[in-house]
Amino acid sequence: MKIRIVGGTIVDPGRYKGPGEVWIEGGRIAALRHPGEPEAHFGEGGGEPYRILDARQKIVAPGLVDLHVHLREPGFEHKETIASGCLAAVSGGFTAVCCMANTKPVNDAPEVTRFILERAERAGLARVYPAAAVTRGLEGRELCDHAALKAAGAAALSDDGRPLVDSRLMRRALEIGAEWGLPVIAHCEDPYLAAGGVMNEGPTAAALGVPGIPNACESIMVMREIALSELTGAPVHIAHVSTAESVAAIRAAKARGVRVTAETAPHYFLLTEEAVRLHGANAKMNPPLRRERDRRAVREGLADGTIDVIATDHAPHAPAEKEAGLAEAPNGVIGLETALPLSLGLVAEGLLTIEALIEKMSINPLRILGKGGGIIPGLPADLTIIDPRPRFAITAGLIRSKSRNTPFLGMQAWGRAAATIVAGRIVYEHGETPRG
Repeated sequence: MKIRIVGGTIVDPGRYKGPGEVWIEGGRIAALRHPGEPEAHFGEGGGEPYRILDARQKIVAPGLVDLHVHLREPGFEHKETIASGCLAAVSGGFTAVCCMANTKPVNDAPEVTRFILERAERAGLARVYPAAAVTRGLEGRELCDHAALKAAGAAALSDDGRPLVDSRLMRRALEIGAEWGLPVIAHCEDPYLAAGGVMNEGPTAAALGVPGIPNACESIMVMREIALSELTGAPVHIAHVSTAESVAAIRAAKARGVRVTAETAPHYFLLTEEAVRLHGANAKMNPPLRRERDRRAVREGLADGTIDVIATDHAPHAPAEKEAGLAEAPNGVIGLETALPLSLGLVAEGLLTIEALIEKMSINPLRILGKGGGIIPGLPADLTIIDPRPRFAITAGLIRSKSRNTPFLGMQAWGRAAATIVAGRIVYEHGETPRG
C-alpha cells in the first residue's frame, strides 16, 4: 500500500514539529514533504496511486510502543491471547509491545520465544518484542541461556511478576544483558515486606481490614538495582514506579550519571489507594496504588524527566478471577486501550507537552530496547495518528482485550488514536474493525 498522510501536524520529538505530509511506500517512510516543497519531487516512478489519509487537526507521531504488557499466551489464553492483545494494542494506538515472560511455560527457552513471535506474525497487527526470563522458571535460582534467547528473538530480560532477590544473580544478569544488548527490566519488590499484602499499607487498608504493602517494599529494591547498575556500569530499567521514595532515588541516581531508566503507568499518576474503596479488585495491582503524595511525586517525575516512559503494565484477568474478593483476586489491570486517552490528559493539564508525551510513549521505549524510531525516510512506517480533540467517558465498548479488569470505566478521556500504521499498513482506523 502507498499512503500519503496530509493535513496533519507532524510531531517527531527532537527532530521536527510542524505541518507536513508523510509519504509511505513499500512499508517504509518514503519522504516527508514540508510546506512549500514542490510535489513533483515526491512519489515519482508511477505505479499504484497513493491512498490519501486526511490528518487535519490531528497529530502524526512515531508509532507508540508499550514497554510493559502481559499477553498471557502461552498458558493463560482465557485471560488474553497474543492476537487479542495485539488487537487491543493497535486500537489504543500502539504499533509495538514488549511482552513479559510470566507465561506457562515461562519464556525461558528459545522455543517459547519463537512461538510468541510466530503467533504475533500470524495476528498481523502490532509488532511484539518478547522479554525473556532472567532466571529459569522465574524461580530466581539459575540464569537462563540468554545468548540462545537473544538469537531466538528476545528483546529484553525480565522476571517481572517476581522480584529477583539474589543480588549476585541480578549483578550477573545486568552484566549479561549489557553484553548481549538486552535491557534488564527490574520488578522492584521485597517479597518479605510484601508477604500477605493486598494493597498499600495505611489507613485505607486498615479500614478495609486487609494487610498492607509499605512503600519501602519497592524503594529498597529500586535502590539496590541502582547500586548494582552503578557497580557494573550496566543499564537497568525500573518497572512500574509507584512511590515518592523510588522517584527520589532514581532522580538522584541520574544526577550522578547512573545508567538507570524508569517507567510508570497511568494508574499511578491518576489514582490513589482510595480507588480500591470504589473499584475493589479492579483497582488491585502490584505495586499497589499509593497515597496522594506518591501520585504527585510520580507526576513530578514525569514532568522533570526522571521517569522516562509511560507504559501500561497491561495485565488482563478473567471476570471470575477478579470477582473472587479483594484478598483473593489476582493483581493487575488492563491498559492498552486506555493509556493514550488518559495520558493525553497530562498534555491538556499542561504537565507535559505533546512532544514530551510522545517521547515517553514512543521514542524512549524504543531507545531502551536498543531500536531506532521516528518519522525518518527509510525507516519502517510505524505511525500513530492522534486526534487530541474528543472528550469522552471511557466505556466497555472501547475495550478490545478479552478482559475488562479496569478502574477507568466512566473516567473522562482527552483524545484517542485515530489510526495506527504498522510497516506501512493501516491496521486500525477509529470506527472500523482492526485488520490483520
